[in-house]
Formats: sequence, C-alpha cells, structure tokens
Amino acid sequence: MRTKLLIVFSFLFLFTACKNDNLIKRGDSVEVAYQKAMAFYEKGDFGEAANAFDTVTRVGRGTEYGQDAQYYLAESYYKDGQYLLAASEYDRYVSFYPRDERREEIEYKAAMCYYQMSPRYKLDQSETREAIERFQLFNNRYPDSEYVTEAAQRIDELRNKLAHKSYEAAQFYVRTEQYKAATIYLDITIDRYPETQWAERALVDQVRTYIDYADNSVAGRQAERYSEAIEAYETFIQLFPNSKYRAEIEDAHDEARNKLANAPEPVDDGENLGRS
Repeated sequence: MRTKLLIVFSFLFLFTACKNDNLIKRGDSVEVAYQKAMAFYEKGDFGEAANAFDTVTRVGRGTEYGQDAQYYLAESYYKDGQYLLAASEYDRYVSFYPRDERREEIEYKAAMCYYQMSPRYKLDQSETREAIERFQLFNNRYPDSEYVTEAAQRIDELRNKLAHKSYEAAQFYVRTEQYKAATIYLDITIDRYPETQWAERALVDQVRTYIDYADNSVAGRQAERYSEAIEAYETFIQLFPNSKYRAEIEDAHDEARNKLANAPEPVDDGENLGRS
C-alpha cells in the first residue's frame, strides 16, 4: 500500500512539475512567455492560452510579441466560446493597431462574436442588432472583401430573426384580442423587414386582423377598418402575386368587401370618444 502511495505521489509531483514548466514564470523573457502561450493555443487549451497571452500583452506591450499576443488572446477567447471577451479583445486590437493588415479579418470576427451571442428570437435581441450593425459596417468598409457575401447572408438571417420576434408579438396581441396593438406589430414586421418570409405572412394576417378589429369596433369605425383590410390585401397582391397564401387572402378580401358594403356610415371621431 505504501509503495502504491509513493508511486501516486511521484506521478503527481512529476505532473505538477511539468505543468509548472509550461506556465509563464517571473524570469521568463517575452519571447519565452509568448512561446509558452502558443503551446497552450496549439494544444487546444484555449483557457490557459488566454491567460498566458493576456500576460504577454502586458509584459510585451510595444513589441511584436505583444501585438501577436493581443491577436491570439482574442482568438483564444473566441475558440473557448467566450464571445463577449473575444469581441472586446478584437476591438482592443483595432484600437491599438488601426493600420494593421489583419484589421479586416478582425472586424469580421468581432461581428461574428455578436452573431454567436444572438439568442433565439423570443429573447432580448440586443446582440442580434449589434451583429447586424457590425456586419453592415464591415460590408460598407470592405466591399471587396472575401467575407462580404457571408456577411450579407448573416445579416439576412439575423433580420429574419428580428422579423420573427415582431411577428410573434403581433400574434400575442391577436390571441388576446388587442387588435390595435396587433396591427402595429404587423406593420412593423412588414415595413422594417419586407424581404423576410414573415412580412408575407404578416400581410395575410393584417387583412384578417383588420376584419376582426372592425367586427369588434363601434359601428362608426367599422367601415374604416374593413377598408384598411382591403388596402392590406392590395399591398399583398402587389408584393406577392404568386404567394402560396393567395387563396387564403382572397377569401379574407371577399369577406372584407362584403362587410364593408353593409357597414354603417362612418361618423365623426367626436362621437366615438373613449371607444374603439
């Protein structure tokens, strides 16, 4: 038993000694410190690599090793899934070395950090908006970049997510029969994200929602809202003449026209104060 314990302790001592040799020590030169950091990075130990590169950026500031360490510090955070820290370090690199040839790549990767942090559509979309803004800025700044097409695809994907969130907000108000709020969010989906699949669906729902809104309005406001349903239909036909929803929206349009023909004459708003 004693022999086994000695073997275990000997192994632990050797392992600890080897690990300590890999860590940056007080007397290490910047070059040695950088090489130790790169060793962690190349082994895929990105957490240790980040710690080591952070040390090199501080002790090697103003040197070539310090500059490269700043780059690999951001890369280590990115590959370790720490995207907010990675974005911060990418931005720091650009601020320290604005004329460096790696700037284009780094600005794209900083945008990718926010893309990676963009959550599912139901959650707060601050990171999504930040990613879109950064991709758009990137494409404006580097129109000939090899990343332009990919950045544009990312923008479309993220805008589709924002449209989905807006559309689902409208559906909540439809379900709770808050028709005015529903039409506002459907308008947002249509006006802000016209190129997305959700805009097409939102226009169909806009027709149906205005009909329901009119059905539940005071008599003097019904004609106005049936008319808005018809206007939404006409916009849909202009934008999506070959839509798969064509039959559905035609039925809703016919209903709106029939109800408009039989609706009471509109009255002045003053007669409907406090009512919808």
